[in-house]
Amino acid sequence: MSTAPRTTKADRREEARVAALRLREEQQRAARRQRTIVIGALVAGLAGLAVLVTIILGQANASPIEDVARPAGSTLSGAIPVGQEGIAGRTDGTDPDAVVVSVYSDFLCPYCALFEELGGPVLDEYREAGDIVVEYHPVSILDRESAGSVYSTRAAVTVAFVADQAPEAFVELNQLLMANQPAEGVVGLTDEQMADLARQAGVPEEVAAQIAAGEHLGDGTAGDAPAFTPWVRAATEQASKDLGRLQTPTILIDGEPLDESVDWREEGRLAEAIDAARG
Repeated sequence: MSTAPRTTKADRREEARVAALRLREEQQRAARRQRTIVIGALVAGLAGLAVLVTIILGQANASPIEDVARPAGSTLSGAIPVGQEGIAGRTDGTDPDAVVVSVYSDFLCPYCALFEELGGPVLDEYREAGDIVVEYHPVSILDRESAGSVYSTRAAVTVAFVADQAPEAFVELNQLLMANQPAEGVVGLTDEQMADLARQAGVPEEVAAQIAAGEHLGDGTAGDAPAFTPWVRAATEQASKDLGRLQTPTILIDGEPLDESVDWREEGRLAEAIDAARG
């Protein structure tokens, strides 16, 4: 009868050492596999996060105006530019190095009417000489002050409609609406009254009739006239994004706010600021 050879103490220690080494190697391989899985998941997560951040930033930087119908010749900043010829959306004949003067106005803002009265002729003079482009930004932030008639929006939509349909009458209508500005807290001009001002500015009767009937209002889904209410809302939102704090009137010269030391109510100060920008 044979018997299994007896293992010595040294043999048992060697077997234990080999088993421990094998276990350690298996644990290291498992740890490496786990690290690979974690790193892969982290990379995938970071890639997904990068895509999400890109989408969010893209949405943040996207202009709300991109998604709405806008007046012919207007820009994605919500501006209606006017050059030497005085036609909305056109800058023909203007000097290539012309200064851009941007004017943000609400048609129910008293100081906007005052700026048009005092600064409008100055801008007209420089514009007609080809020295500047005037960018009109009609916004609506004072609807709450018109006794429920949303006058700020209706007036801004009206000038946008004229800029699109009768661009040669745009500047004069802008001036007439400011000159006939209603007081805050009242209903304001009716659509018929704004149509009369549009006629004075020289719009065709067909365009004036559409204004009188309110066909230019709404969201553009009904009627034959293009409706720019969504554009006015989007332009106001864009102005808030661009300026940080939207207040009217806001005047920019080549993208820079008019210096606080420049009081445009003082004769000659607005012209001085434009001359300084022109160099």
